[in-house]
Amino acid sequence: MTTAGHGHDAEPQQRNRPLDGRSVALVHEWYGATGGSESVFRHIAELVPHGQRFVLWKDRDVTEPGLRESWLARTPLRAAKAAALPVMPLVWRTLTRERFDVVISSSHAFAHTVRLGPPERTRYLSYVHSPARYVWSPDFDGRGSGRLLAGPRRVLQSADVRLSRHVHSYAANSREVRDRIRQHWRRDAVVINPPVDVDFYTAAPAADRAQPRDYLLGVGRWIPYKKFDLIIAVADAAGLPLVIAGSGPEEAHLRRLAARAGVPVTFEVRPGPQRLRRLYWGARALVFPVHEDFGIVPVEAQACGTPVLGLRRGGLLDTVVDGETGLLTDDTDPRVLAPLVRRTAELSPERMTANAATFSRRAFEEKLTAWIHHECG
Repeated sequence: MTTAGHGHDAEPQQRNRPLDGRSVALVHEWYGATGGSESVFRHIAELVPHGQRFVLWKDRDVTEPGLRESWLARTPLRAAKAAALPVMPLVWRTLTRERFDVVISSSHAFAHTVRLGPPERTRYLSYVHSPARYVWSPDFDGRGSGRLLAGPRRVLQSADVRLSRHVHSYAANSREVRDRIRQHWRRDAVVINPPVDVDFYTAAPAADRAQPRDYLLGVGRWIPYKKFDLIIAVADAAGLPLVIAGSGPEEAHLRRLAARAGVPVTFEVRPGPQRLRRLYWGARALVFPVHEDFGIVPVEAQACGTPVLGLRRGGLLDTVVDGETGLLTDDTDPRVLAPLVRRTAELSPERMTANAATFSRRAFEEKLTAWIHHECG
């Protein structure tokens, strides 16, 4: 399921492209086909098209040309992210013998520790999706809490701080991530929210826009921390049909829960962009009880005039105006959330689309360009 990058916004203007005349390295962690961090990296590359792009490795289904993989891609560790973590700092320090004037990293693990020249001559900027969850927040979504990392975690935390002192400036994808950077690394960061292809969603066909909005919607990967079990319970308590769009290893479990629900639950497996857009436009509300670093899905929903019902934490504090474009709560009791579903009908769809527009690709381009110019002259 693709949630961003449909190519409907204008390409970055040639006159706005920064760092012309300087050698630039663009650095990302492991590279998947459809992830949100990869979408940000692609947009950075569009803005700085002459930059050399480096990744730890790219997934087998990635066909994008021009990505230079590290030597880690030639080892079995490419298939085991958690096991590869302890060696990633070494990989970033032995990436290439080339030296660059400017290095921009897209980091959610150790990419921000990369060094491709002495900091007296090379300018280092890092766009941070989150300090490594496996290392700093192992219980956040359960993926980093295994015994394999229990021993080296403190060593990795110390290395993460020590090996990133040369970074001249950080940008965070949300206020939540900015606060984590302050907490873990004792560094400040400017907030630059990720780009969302809002124009694609607002430009829906008339037939999509005329739907009756008679169901609730859940969108995302079907894994435990996305809380689709809670979404089903909320729909059941609210007495409204539910559509679940996405895919993932929890599918069988969620289908069993759906079969016991008192309302119809429809599964949309890997919907394409047009189908997903239609689902947004037909929903009464997006139910999103997830603590995300940022979260592109709630912005897409608002671009379609669909209110968001979610938790008062994480990226939703950036993307949802509580009481205007959605309703946020600290409670995860379905009996508390269900009455809020009815209240979402009081909110203005026009206000939602206006709020979504502030997260457009153009807004990202302008903020990123301003940050680069400020830091690099």
